Amino acid sequence: MVGKPVLYGFDGSTYVRTVRMVLADKGIEYDQVPVNVLAGEPRQPEHLKRHPFGKVPVLDIDGIRIRETDAICRYLEDIAPKPPLVPDDARARARMNEAIGLIDSYGYGALVGVAGYHLFPDFIGGQNEAARERAITDSQTLLTLLMENRNGAGWLAGDKATLADYFLGPIMFYVALTPDADAVMSVDGVKDWWEAMQAHATFAVTAPDLG
Repeated sequence: MVGKPVLYGFDGSTYVRTVRMVLADKGIEYDQVPVNVLAGEPRQPEHLKRHPFGKVPVLDIDGIRIRETDAICRYLEDIAPKPPLVPDDARARARMNEAIGLIDSYGYGALVGVAGYHLFPDFIGGQNEAARERAITDSQTLLTLLMENRNGAGWLAGDKATLADYFLGPIMFYVALTPDADAVMSVDGVKDWWEAMQAHATFAVTAPDLG
């Protein structure tokens, strides 16, 4: 490894927390440069040089710059495969990959829509009751599918936590702080998964300081 990696992004970002969890699991030391999404810092010229679309996280590691959470996590898994966060079994790996895709494509917007309504309305364009209700419904649809695919396993893609759980957990952290948590987590299987996630060591140590 060429020098210490540098992670750009602030602890309150769900995707930054996903990467921080992987780094913690792999025992990789790194420096962090806070880039506050809620304060609009990713859209500032300094960060746009790192990520032209103004997103976090960005990771500088081994002489290269990696953008996008999934790409960062896969690289970390490649260079530090222990403990494994990607299943060896092809079917379990497919479930993990599907879960990550579903969370990215449909879950993030829905779940952040629920959390944002209560916790950071400016980030989602203000409080809109109809949008909140749609977000709850879409969140339940996503979680129903994830729990069906889980099929009674301890985690989203088997008996061990994988990257899929690391993508979902940080988003659910904010949903759990809202009055809509019970509605979103009413889907069968979600509450016991959430209890396991809260007890997970690297999830606990990467909790953001909400002041």
